[in-house]
Amino acid sequence: MTKFANRKGPIRLGMVGGGKDAFIGAVHRIAARLDGEYELVAGALSSTPDRAQESGAALGLAPDRTYDSFTAMAQREARLKDGIEAVAIVTPNHVHYAAAKEFLRRGIHVICDKPLTATMAEAKKLVAEAEKSDALFVLTHNYTGYPMIRQARAMIQNGDLGAIRVVQAEYAQDWLTEAATGKQADWRTDPARSGAGGSTGDIGTHAYNLACFVTGLTPTSLAADIQSFVPGRRVDDNAHVMLRFEGGARGMLWCSQVAPGNENGLSLRVYGDKGGISWCQEDPNKLWFTPFGKPTQLLTRGGAGASAHAARVSRTPGGHPEGYLEGFANIYAEAARAIRANREGKQPASEVIYPTVQDGLAGVRFVDACVRSSTRNAAWIDLT
Repeated sequence: MTKFANRKGPIRLGMVGGGKDAFIGAVHRIAARLDGEYELVAGALSSTPDRAQESGAALGLAPDRTYDSFTAMAQREARLKDGIEAVAIVTPNHVHYAAAKEFLRRGIHVICDKPLTATMAEAKKLVAEAEKSDALFVLTHNYTGYPMIRQARAMIQNGDLGAIRVVQAEYAQDWLTEAATGKQADWRTDPARSGAGGSTGDIGTHAYNLACFVTGLTPTSLAADIQSFVPGRRVDDNAHVMLRFEGGARGMLWCSQVAPGNENGLSLRVYGDKGGISWCQEDPNKLWFTPFGKPTQLLTRGGAGASAHAARVSRTPGGHPEGYLEGFANIYAEAARAIRANREGKQPASEVIYPTVQDGLAGVRFVDACVRSSTRNAAWIDLT
């Protein structure tokens, strides 16, 4: 039997980071409670004790369940009869490894924001910790939770596109076009906290993960040309990356946070010898499919062409838009299904899908390879 074999009701959730003025913490909390699967009962919400207590009080946490450090939280919650069963880690990247390790070693499931860690060395160590632990590790690459992304993945698995030849992924934003300050910009442009990658780590990893998730292809090498266009910026804010995949497919990835006119321009295009698909995150309920030699078809989340794979992660009827928060919630819902199966010492159903620690390692390896390639004049770097 597992550590939480006798647990019933909502999954008791803790949170590390995500205190006052933290954008992503609020997103995780909304996602966790959307389906009623979790109850937030504890938190180490800030590295500053006063701010941690203030944030805990604002969220209605009991003072004795609001901690000044994640270490204290892990130690005490693991001993409590009603302690947390899972923890969401929503800190800047450089804290992920140390925090996740504390909870994994105590058998507490970890739901961690991406990228996995700030460095390759820490990513490898975290993989080892996750593999030793009886607890689950879930990485919140939230775009894999979108219904039409599940649809696209199923279509490729079914052979609707034939043999994949070309994969194009891009993620463009404009919010760092000029030198920026503030909590969100400060840590993302500080290599000590973000890691060596700027746009590559913050949004490039999403595009890379999505390309791999949808196609099922394994990248074997890449060549990257990365830039820091804003004077004085110490991490990249733009990158052009060529990819080679196992089996011969070729890919191109562009990520940029200095592209005026782009708010959250994540898109994916995949072309095979039988057809192609196109999807854009800013219009996520639509998937365009073009069988070779035939008219382009529009597939919608609630339409006749939608598969069971899309339907199982949809909450509302067609024509009622679902997007970012629901995609995030789908990762939390899949994690809940896996945690409930773990309570009973079982494996989750085969259709339960969520990004794992290995997906996280692949993302950090992508960033590391991009940086190394660019320093060598866009030389090809092996990923295998």
